[in-house]
Amino acid sequence: MQRDTIYALATPTPSRAQPGAISVIRLSGQRAAEALIFLTERKAFERGHSARDPALPPPRHMAVRPVLDPLSGEAIDRGLVVWFEAPFTETGETMAELHLHGGRAVVAGALAAIGKLGFCRPAEPGEFTRRAFENNKLDLTAAEAIADLVAAETDQQRRVALQQLEGGLRRLYEDWRTLGLRALAHLEAAIDFPDEDLPDGIADEVRVAVERLRAEIAAHLDDRRGERLRDGLQIAIVGPPNAGKSSLLNLLARRDMAIVSATAGTTRDVIEAHLDLGGWPVVVADTAGLRETGDEIELEGVRRARARAAAADLRVLVLDATTDWRAAGDMLVGLEDGWDTGRDLVVVNKTDLAAVDSDDVLALSTKSGAGVPDLLAALEARAADLMQARAAPPLTRERHRAALLEAHAALGRSMAAPEVAMAAEDVRLAMRALGRITGTVRVDELLDVIFRDFCIGK
Repeated sequence: MQRDTIYALATPTPSRAQPGAISVIRLSGQRAAEALIFLTERKAFERGHSARDPALPPPRHMAVRPVLDPLSGEAIDRGLVVWFEAPFTETGETMAELHLHGGRAVVAGALAAIGKLGFCRPAEPGEFTRRAFENNKLDLTAAEAIADLVAAETDQQRRVALQQLEGGLRRLYEDWRTLGLRALAHLEAAIDFPDEDLPDGIADEVRVAVERLRAEIAAHLDDRRGERLRDGLQIAIVGPPNAGKSSLLNLLARRDMAIVSATAGTTRDVIEAHLDLGGWPVVVADTAGLRETGDEIELEGVRRARARAAAADLRVLVLDATTDWRAAGDMLVGLEDGWDTGRDLVVVNKTDLAAVDSDDVLALSTKSGAGVPDLLAALEARAADLMQARAAPPLTRERHRAALLEAHAALGRSMAAPEVAMAAEDVRLAMRALGRITGTVRVDELLDVIFRDFCIGK
């Protein structure tokens, strides 16, 4: 079935302030090569050349060509053009690209020229990647990884997205699906051939496989690395008033975000800074000073500080070196349940005013910068530990989570089913849920949801 030939600008839209050196326009579809001829050879559109016209350069070879208005023959630009023969392309269709100068007028003129051909239409967001999926060039997890790769802001986000693009998640889910299908085949054999002498231990083998699959899915669901990677590792700075929490936030953010004052209780609400910490995305939150107070507004700030500390992945307790900081136990009131002495940090600030000699804390001066490298190294080490950089691919999408929860529940029902047929049906439902993650089971209504957030040229 012939599909529309689509086109879009594949590089950022040039602006007056940033026109860009090069802009790339992509085309995909059965008539992409034909469009290239009509855009680069004078009068070709009037004569109606075929897609095999010798005016085309060889596939995958770039050539310098004028880019012309197909109706008037007016030159729009002179650039590099290339085409790719189906099915050996990113989308699985014939593709072409125009590499032009990056000015706004050039790009607008070239896009208008393609529109005048009459057989090309602008691509919808994500349509290039959707066609790649529909032509079996990638699965849904890889398609989603492309969006994550484009949106990556830190080095570790890029690495995880690339790992997923290269099939890390697909292999994990397909391995689970293979294990489940094997168990399902054994169950169906018991249903279809009840009088046959099936090998001994089939029932035990099925139970072991289902239990293993449930356990691995449960562990994957409990893994919060994907959520941390997308939204940022949550770090809460807590401590008494005037210990230097706001100064520490400003120091980490490298700009004045929080008001620093000698007046106690200045910080009343949670102030956030989004940072790149050793390649990991983190959200550092400055909170209100922890103390007993009769001020209603400050009391609410203390409540929010405790709540933020309880929900954080990592806590940094900041104490004042000029006070009796060793009596810091009171500062942990309300934090005990979430405090991890092996992970959370105790920082003693203002060491420029009073010396600190202890191996259990990090000595710091936000004023002079002393101790900052040690603090950053400690934070990066704990972030890497929480993210487990070398572990299995993390769960990164809510769509995946919903399907995995469905599969986990179905496998649980199968283990409690009173009849083999009911157990088999539940295992089949679990496998269908896993298949929806990669697209092995085609569910068309999912596709618009998955691809609508892509940029136009993807």
